[in-house]
Amino acid sequence: METAVLIIFIATYAGIALGGIPGLALDRTGVALLGAIAMIVIGELTPEQAIGSIDVSTILLLYGLMVISSQLRLGGFYTWVSAKIVRFVNVPDRFLMVMMLVSALLSACLANDIICLAFTPVLTFSLLEAGLNPVPFLIGLAVSSNIGSAATIIGNPQNMLIGQLGGLKFAHFFFWCAPPSVLSLAAAYIIIRISYRGNFYLFMPVSVGEQQWPAFDRHQSTKGIWAVAVLVVLFFTEIPRELTAITIAGLLLCSRKIETRSILGSVDWHLITLFCALFIVIKGVELIQLPSVFIKLLNSNGIDIHNLFTLTIVSAIFSNLFSNVPATMLLTKFLSPDDHLQWYVLALSSTFAGNLITIGSIANLITIEGAKKFGVVISFKEHAKTGIPVTVVSLLITLIWIGIFR
Repeated sequence: METAVLIIFIATYAGIALGGIPGLALDRTGVALLGAIAMIVIGELTPEQAIGSIDVSTILLLYGLMVISSQLRLGGFYTWVSAKIVRFVNVPDRFLMVMMLVSALLSACLANDIICLAFTPVLTFSLLEAGLNPVPFLIGLAVSSNIGSAATIIGNPQNMLIGQLGGLKFAHFFFWCAPPSVLSLAAAYIIIRISYRGNFYLFMPVSVGEQQWPAFDRHQSTKGIWAVAVLVVLFFTEIPRELTAITIAGLLLCSRKIETRSILGSVDWHLITLFCALFIVIKGVELIQLPSVFIKLLNSNGIDIHNLFTLTIVSAIFSNLFSNVPATMLLTKFLSPDDHLQWYVLALSSTFAGNLITIGSIANLITIEGAKKFGVVISFKEHAKTGIPVTVVSLLITLIWIGIFR
């Protein structure tokens, strides 16, 4: 049984790292789901144990934020924000700076995957029409969304998981993680600006035809903005975050104009399924004591994962082997519940590491796939040219921050 569980775990994480299984039309979610199913089929987990292994509070928080984001998307808020940013398109350096600031700020409040999904098509269309090279700006979008999301518990899926499992306070998390995020964002802007100096323009504007975006509705967008504002304020209280999120989401569903089907249609069910499946897979390996064996193996080689500097490096490596969400799910099993600094460091390092290569973050993949629909190709090499220096600098900032405030 232990051998079968180990094979399922390795196959699942390898499939996630590769993005699928060769010869099959499976994506990362499909691979994770198959792994979860296999854990039940071989008898390692009963269906009841599998369901019980899912951290419902994390799923509810993620779901609630997706509903709130759906309200903003359907209300045309993202289209409106994109239109405001595009006004700076005639000055590429300024446009890049404004776009990165806005995407980082919104990612801190609404999760980076959601922001990349909403902004990529509008920005790609506008950049091509203006005769600008979309690649540096789209890389800037992904990079800034990842960095900005590191500042808060709700900035990305792995932070939500870390916040819920670690029982972390929203305010404490923010005040520890926000400063290195701000410094990393500034560094990322400088790196991208230098890397693409002289390469911001295309030879000529490219017409990509008419595109339909959700029309701006002031009333619906205002509802969404108020929902986000109330949400963030309540997160600074003792009220459970998942309760706050689903309550506000429920209120938004009580709409006279936007149908429930439309709002729920924008929820990323694939990401939610990925989370649920990974909870089940990780529970399976927990039952055979694999995490303990792994810790003993690391310790025997002089690697103490509880050391904050070591944790930063291990997290960065794992995040780029498996992507940061599954890597975080695995590493949280090794953290000390009472040492909140370990959880903060894991949140920062796993998020910053997501910028290194394309598979490091789901936000990267969303941006790349969204751009491809307009004929814009962001290759592994092209992304790494910027992603590697950005990640190295942001991780160095994290290590310095640890040295100062640990």
